[in-house]
Amino acid sequence: MATSRSTIDFLLDQLGSLEDLSSRRMFGEYCIYLSGKPIGFVCNDEFYLKITAAGRQLAPDAAEGFPYPGARPHLLIPADNWEDRHWLIPLLEATERALPPPKPRKKDHFKQ
Repeated sequence: MATSRSTIDFLLDQLGSLEDLSSRRMFGEYCIYLSGKPIGFVCNDEFYLKITAAGRQLAPDAAEGFPYPGARPHLLIPADNWEDRHWLIPLLEATERALPPPKPRKKDHFKQ
């Protein structure tokens, strides 16, 4: 089951005050980026956030789940918490700060 456009629109609207927030559609689901770093996924209308020590400290009771088969565990952020911007935005910011910078993209040697 793919994530509905209304789900991703709602979540991005709740996080609208974050600068450099974006999403990219992938196989009917979405990857969420903050400052160019992939911080989580929205799959099957559920929000999964990468696990970091900083994020775990702000969400100690968050359940873990897998956004897709073969994925590492992520924090599962319940939809009931999406409207709590005062809790959710610092959680995403702390997660982004704890993640390494994105790796530079390799040049495509086949393009001319």
